[in-house]
Amino acid sequence: MRLTIVQHTLQWENPAANRSAFADLLTPLASLTDLIVLPEMFTTGFSMNAGALAESMDGPTIGWLREQAVRLQAALTASFICTENGRYFNRLVFVRPDGQLDYYDKRHLFTLAREHETFTPGQHPLMVEWAGWRIRPLICYDLRFPVWSRQPAGAPYDLLLYVANWPLRRGHHWRTLLPARAVENQCYVAGVNIVGTDGAGLDYQGDSGIWDYAGQAICQISTQPGMFTVQLQREEMLDYRSKLAFLADADTFTIR
Repeated sequence: MRLTIVQHTLQWENPAANRSAFADLLTPLASLTDLIVLPEMFTTGFSMNAGALAESMDGPTIGWLREQAVRLQAALTASFICTENGRYFNRLVFVRPDGQLDYYDKRHLFTLAREHETFTPGQHPLMVEWAGWRIRPLICYDLRFPVWSRQPAGAPYDLLLYVANWPLRRGHHWRTLLPARAVENQCYVAGVNIVGTDGAGLDYQGDSGIWDYAGQAICQISTQPGMFTVQLQREEMLDYRSKLAFLADADTFTIR
């Protein structure tokens, strides 16, 4: 699989401007990648102003993602502020070129930013199948909770994704936990963050990257906007798992 991560600055609470900027940025990727990963709340920044910014699943951001998937002939994933049945969700969507869409609502809401006072937590993880790969997409604060990302018994995923707005002041945690998730789950891991300063005054360094199934860095984007495309090798990962069959010894548990 050809995987592209996109680290960029976001214009605070300006969905139209952010969609336009990403459209221009992604144009050179047409037919050259299989999956494009954009940051958390990629149209607004990490805003709690859901009443003014939330969109439905029929809104302009979903329409834009579907258009880009067709134009680029690639799947796209990112999160945005969604409203449904009178509630707000930090919702990740996974959109394919044929228009098929899956979504995941962020389970772990960031209480330090009072995200839980505005948004409703998700209750179910998502497993996506795309281009012959099994993919588990998650959002930012989920990274701190390894049980939520743990490999399911009998049907392990191949790629774990985290879309994020992860502040500079806790950057060491981001850089440490991403390869840890790769090691414990014996899978590829990609983390996509932003750079710059948001409307809440928080600074972001980026440090987006991709790690292999042994926790080794394949690519890392430090403090500047940038894109990176990597060819992932599933057979190499499966061979590694067969030689070091740690997943078979994992504890079984049920999340309530």
